[in-house]
Amino acid sequence: MRRNQTIALIAIFAALNAVCDSIAGLPQLSSGVWYGWIFLIEPLNGIVLGPLAGFLSTLLGAMIGHSVYLRGEAPLYEYLFTLGAPIGAMISGLLYQRRWKLTFIYFTVLLVAYFVTPIAQALPIWGIWNTLLAFAVLCFLGIFSIRLGDKWLSEKIYALPIFAFIGLEADILFRIFLFIPCQTYQLFYGFTVETISAIWIAAAFITPIQVAISMAMTTVVGPRILRLSPWKQRVWPPE
Repeated sequence: MRRNQTIALIAIFAALNAVCDSIAGLPQLSSGVWYGWIFLIEPLNGIVLGPLAGFLSTLLGAMIGHSVYLRGEAPLYEYLFTLGAPIGAMISGLLYQRRWKLTFIYFTVLLVAYFVTPIAQALPIWGIWNTLLAFAVLCFLGIFSIRLGDKWLSEKIYALPIFAFIGLEADILFRIFLFIPCQTYQLFYGFTVETISAIWIAAAFITPIQVAISMAMTTVVGPRILRLSPWKQRVWPPE
């Protein structure tokens, strides 16, 4: 795809991201990048544009959206957590290109960092059940793709929602990494273990709903717009 076409697509998706991020989302905590609706099209950024362009479009949209719609008691801190959205888009794009190793390394490093953090031992592990499930699915797909090749997955209609699911959970995992191993829960917010546990319990019910909505969006819309993808070898459905 020509450079000007790629730039145009990045601008279009960045504008869509900015609009989605500027609209209040499902009732939950009054902060966080997912308090808007950017999660709705986050995987599509990476799948359609590719990992790098998807990262850039999501980053631009999230930054603009957060500037239009400030949220939380410390809105400046939220800009750091917005990096999770472009990372999630990038992971979905990597998976669409079947680049399993980079995604596996990302999940492994961040999950290990979480579990070796002392405070994580006091938090309910089922509070991040969806992220752990995404890692398990990633390992399953990676093993079968090594054994059977990529074709077994690329011909299945459920491939896109799976890529969306893992990408969205990669976004969540990055914010968990900032919150717990990087200890921003204490440095930025001064939260106690009890407060974090309550957040974990609420997130265990709310974020899966958001992920499911985004997966449905990706399943319905994704195949129709993938012809715009600059990676013509990954047309959908496979020829």
